[in-house]
Amino acid sequence: MKGNDEFGCLDNPITSEGKPPNPRTPSFGLQSPTTDGVLKPCKKSLVRHPSLQVKSKALDIPIGNEYEVENRGAEFTPIIRSGAWADIGFRTRMEDVYLRIDDFTHDYGLKKCADVPNAFYGVFDGHGGKHAADFACYHLPRFIVEDQNFPEEIERIVASAFLQTDTAFAEACALDSALASGATALAALVLGRMLVVANVGDCRAVLCRRGKAIEMSRDHKPNCNRERKRIEALGGSVYDGYLNGQLNVARALGDWHIEGMKDANGGPLSAEPELMTADLTEEDEFLIIGCDGLWDVFRSQNAVDFARRRLQEHNDPAMCSKDLVDEALKRKSEDNLTVVVVCFQSNAPPNLVAPRARVRRSFSAEGLRELQSLLDGLGN
Repeated sequence: MKGNDEFGCLDNPITSEGKPPNPRTPSFGLQSPTTDGVLKPCKKSLVRHPSLQVKSKALDIPIGNEYEVENRGAEFTPIIRSGAWADIGFRTRMEDVYLRIDDFTHDYGLKKCADVPNAFYGVFDGHGGKHAADFACYHLPRFIVEDQNFPEEIERIVASAFLQTDTAFAEACALDSALASGATALAALVLGRMLVVANVGDCRAVLCRRGKAIEMSRDHKPNCNRERKRIEALGGSVYDGYLNGQLNVARALGDWHIEGMKDANGGPLSAEPELMTADLTEEDEFLIIGCDGLWDVFRSQNAVDFARRRLQEHNDPAMCSKDLVDEALKRKSEDNLTVVVVCFQSNAPPNLVAPRARVRRSFSAEGLRELQSLLDGLGN
C-alpha cells in the first residue's frame, strides 16, 4: 500500500484521490446527496464546540548524553515520508482503518500551511463492526480543517474534532441502528516542526528520538488508576479489566448503543482525547503508529529497535510497516494489524556509537602494599 496519500482497509478500495471514500449509504445520517449524486457532509448536523477548553500534555523529554549529537533545534525542517500496511491477521473480519496524508492542506483544498510541512495520519480500530471506524476516518480530518481557526488553535481544534465526530456518529446511529459500533482512534498531525498526537483508546504512537522510544500516547485501559477513578466517578465500574464488564478500553468513539456507557450528559466511556505535542528536531527520526494488535506483541522500545534496523537496510517506510506487521504475525498477534510509519528525514537512521567511557584506574592500599613488597623482593 504505497503512494503519498491513502485510505486503507482490506475491504474498501483506495480512491483515486487518495482520500477515504464516502460512507457506503446515505443512512450514515451526516450526508446528503448533491445534484450530481455525490454524497457530502451535511453541515447542519455538525455541532461545533467553540468554547471547549482542553488541557494538553506537552512533551518535554530531556535528551540524554549517551550520544554526541548536534541539535540545531529551530533550524530543522522535517522531510516527511510515510508508508502503511494492514493485515486481517487471525481474525475473521477486518475492522481496522487508517488514513495517511503527507500533504494535508493540499488534499483538503486549503492554502493555509502550504509553505510548511503539513501531514495527517490516523488509525481507527473498530469493535462490534467497522462502521464507527469508517465514519471517524472520513469525518475527523474534515472537522479539523473546516474549523475557522485552523491551524492557529490546533490542540483545541483537534480535541473538539474528536467530540464532534462522536456526537455526529450518535446522530447517524439514531437514524440507522445498523451502524451501531465503536472504535478507538489515534490521530497524528505534523504542522511545520510541531507534532500533535491525539488518542482515545489503546492505539499507540511512538517517536524514535536517536534510537530512543518516546511514547506520544497513553493506552486508555479501564484498570489504569487514572481511568478507573474517572470511570467510577461517573457511575461506571471496572470488572476483570473491563469497563462495566463489557469493554476493555476506557475511551472510544461510538458505542452509544451499549447501555450505561454514554448519554447526552456524559458517561464512563469518554470520547475526549488525550493530547501530546513535541517540537521535532534533528534528533527525531520516525514515528510508529499502530493499533493494539501491534502493541500486544511489541514493547515500544522493541518496535523502535526493530523498525530502525529495517530502515537502515532499505530506508522505505512502507516496507518497514509491512516488516512490523509480518513480525507481529510471527509473534502470534491475535488481532487485526495496522501500522503507519512516518519518517522525518530523507536519510536512513544513522548507526549510533556510544562514546567510549574514560576508565580511571587506581590501586587500593592493599594492592600498593603488594606491589611494594614485589619491588622490594626484586631489589634484594
